[in-house]
Amino acid sequence: MPNHFLIFLGTTRDSTPPRPAHLGLRVARACLAYIEATDNSAELIDPLDYDLGTVFKPHFAYAAGKAPAALDSLAEKIQAADGYVMVSPEYNHSMSPALAHLLNHFGSSLFSYKPSAIVTYSAGQWGGVRAAVGMRSFLSEMGCLPVSAMIHVPEAQNVLNEDGSWSAETDSTRWDGYLARTFEQLDWWASATQHQRAEDDPQQRIPAFNKSPTQRNAP
Repeated sequence: MPNHFLIFLGTTRDSTPPRPAHLGLRVARACLAYIEATDNSAELIDPLDYDLGTVFKPHFAYAAGKAPAALDSLAEKIQAADGYVMVSPEYNHSMSPALAHLLNHFGSSLFSYKPSAIVTYSAGQWGGVRAAVGMRSFLSEMGCLPVSAMIHVPEAQNVLNEDGSWSAETDSTRWDGYLARTFEQLDWWASATQHQRAEDDPQQRIPAFNKSPTQRNAP
């Protein structure tokens, strides 16, 4: 069966610097185009499309039926997806605070038992690789374990056009092959976990902790 993925864009910066602005959107669009060229489908999740308010209150902290409609809608999309692509720049050797802020609004039970892929980028030469180190731990805690292959895009403004297509100076064949390794792993694991969830519902077998933090305590 085809898989459906959510691509989370980890930036809300629509200003300069950096130049050009909103550079991550190019990277996210490239991921979207690659996935949609297969039998699978994907949707881009842009934090700018969601009003999260000035006071942090996660989706799971609301009483049933009382959460903002935008949070409810995104929670449903997260739960229905078969896997996730996390696109992030690097801030102080860490993942994007905008991405962490958005993801932290939702409990790990919505993401769990599904795979994720890490995609980082930069305007400079490192491609955000240091952010990826911490993202592995973060996504594992969310329950959507990242696949081993990762994508790093240095000098993204030279590699990609604004619409997410490869620039004229870019070896598109090599870049497509580079993306393929990560997204083929993501597709394989998404298909495997989709099948296993249907065979053995993990939420029934291993109930989520949703009553008290003490549920995580050792006896």
